[in-house]
Amino acid sequence: MKTGIATVSISGNLEEKIEAIAEAGFTGIEIFEQDFIADIRSPAAVGRRIRESGLEVMLFQPFRDFEGLPTALRAKAFERARRKFDVMQELGCELMLICSSVHPEALGGIDRAAGDLAELGDLAASRGLRVGYEALAWGRHVNDHRDAWEIVRRADHPNVGLVLDSFHTLARGIDPETIRRIPGDKIFFVQLADAPAIEMDLLYWSRHFRNMPGEGDLRVTDFMRAVMATGYAGPVSLEIFNDQFRGGSPKTIARDGYRSLIALMDDVRRQEPEAMSGVPPLPAPVRVHDTAFIEFAAQGAALTALEDLLASLGFQRRGRHVSKAVTLWQQGNIRFLLNAETTGHAANAWTVRGTTICDIGLSVASAEDTVIRAEALGAQPFSQPIGPGEMPIPAIRGLGGSVMHLISEGALSEVWDVDFLHEDAATPEAGLTRVDHIAQTMSYDEMLSWSLFWTTLFDMQKAPMVDVVDPDGLIRSRAIAAPDGAARITLNGAESHKTLAGSFLADGLGATIQHVALATNDIFATAEALKARGFEALPLSPNYFDDLSARFDLQPEQLDRMRAASILYDADEHGEFFQFYSKPFAGQMFFEVVERRGGYAGYGAPNAPFRIASLKRLQRAKEMPTV
Repeated sequence: MKTGIATVSISGNLEEKIEAIAEAGFTGIEIFEQDFIADIRSPAAVGRRIRESGLEVMLFQPFRDFEGLPTALRAKAFERARRKFDVMQELGCELMLICSSVHPEALGGIDRAAGDLAELGDLAASRGLRVGYEALAWGRHVNDHRDAWEIVRRADHPNVGLVLDSFHTLARGIDPETIRRIPGDKIFFVQLADAPAIEMDLLYWSRHFRNMPGEGDLRVTDFMRAVMATGYAGPVSLEIFNDQFRGGSPKTIARDGYRSLIALMDDVRRQEPEAMSGVPPLPAPVRVHDTAFIEFAAQGAALTALEDLLASLGFQRRGRHVSKAVTLWQQGNIRFLLNAETTGHAANAWTVRGTTICDIGLSVASAEDTVIRAEALGAQPFSQPIGPGEMPIPAIRGLGGSVMHLISEGALSEVWDVDFLHEDAATPEAGLTRVDHIAQTMSYDEMLSWSLFWTTLFDMQKAPMVDVVDPDGLIRSRAIAAPDGAARITLNGAESHKTLAGSFLADGLGATIQHVALATNDIFATAEALKARGFEALPLSPNYFDDLSARFDLQPEQLDRMRAASILYDADEHGEFFQFYSKPFAGQMFFEVVERRGGYAGYGAPNAPFRIASLKRLQRAKEMPTV
């Protein structure tokens, strides 16, 4: 399967785009005319550079306002086409995209349009070229792929075919199943784009809000299933117009695009296997059973402070690594590793960020399948030297240099017995049972990348994005979870360094995990146990509890207990949610303790503004610089 991406999809100049697209693993490239015109090199030089990078020039686009023009304008359109054909021949590109006309003087009529395309087909054939006709969703007379196909069918020319674009079909609500009626050999090219469900002008929506397949709400998988059922065997390419992408990293956007395309075609293969026999199989999105461990990089006095905090949360040191300066702290099924090594990944993380979460381990159905799928989706494996007697554990790099280890059932689950010398628990635990969720903080423009990473690699689904109000700005938040809730991630995107999330990023030089939520089956008993160990909960405004009594029908005794322990509350039609927080540590990191009752699957979003305000009251003054 040939994979491509339009140069308009990513930022940078043409050279930067070529490098990013080639590095991401694509087969070919669509040349967007504006990118070519802005480049100083000749068409032949550009084509040579693209081929030297290992890419194919798949498509030259767009050729606008061609069909159905009055006589004088029609002659000029054919002259424009001849000049573009000259450029294409120098580039070494044999296919041009013609989008349906939006010219105010364009005349309707399927036969008129078909006649124009047939004549252009003759001109293209004389040059050894082909043309593909696409229905723009906002085309003046043709805005539906079914009409575009009828025009191509009546043109009846071997060098004239159809170009299908998922956005133009799905944005208009056209049933993609209608594509199955089109002969696959008459589809010359397929472009893909997703988009969030927004009610707005089609042209504006298309030009500013497209995103990668899987990042939006359109039925892109159904669209591609219908395409492949026709017998189509040509390139599958991305054409993305997105304001956020235009200011992003070319390499990051290209990698995201490749990941989205491979994951999409794997989904299609699973749902339409008879049409995808030529696509190599991948392991299915991997099921996550639980969070196996969370590893902190910490040294010196900061390490001692973290140990004291974990002890106040009811954790006990349960083991020492056989060959490294790493200790295991455990309670229930929660494992924290404190890494004080002076070399390796953790040491590098400590040098850059101070105390930070440098690694997470996931318990997965198959570590081997996870690595295979991750590498196919463009992720990079991670490894570093292991010590004597230490088990090798598969690992991959996430975004931003993060590391993720993968522990599967079977031999790898024995790592705690092999790698650590055990110590007995000295005191009873405090009721914490497992990691409920991990909260990753990032800049807003990284959220789509992280969302795509989690949902394409693992069997996880994303929830709608919500806005969280910070006293100094807005934070975008999205939850991603396994179907059974065994693994939950919240992505929090900062648009300003003034917000709590933004200042964490700025002070931590891009650190990602800001807080970890720990589950208990009885939050009141756990709160009492932690208080006895010296744990100090994040204090809340008394106004919060006064408002809580007005919003919910809570018993006075329960409300008093919540007030005393700084426990926040939320409820929906499925169940109830209780939560309290630690004070910030190591800068702006913190822990959360939660109890879910019934089928509550949220994260206490209505409480987030009050938690943020409380945390910010404990920060340094806004005018005070960092040292």
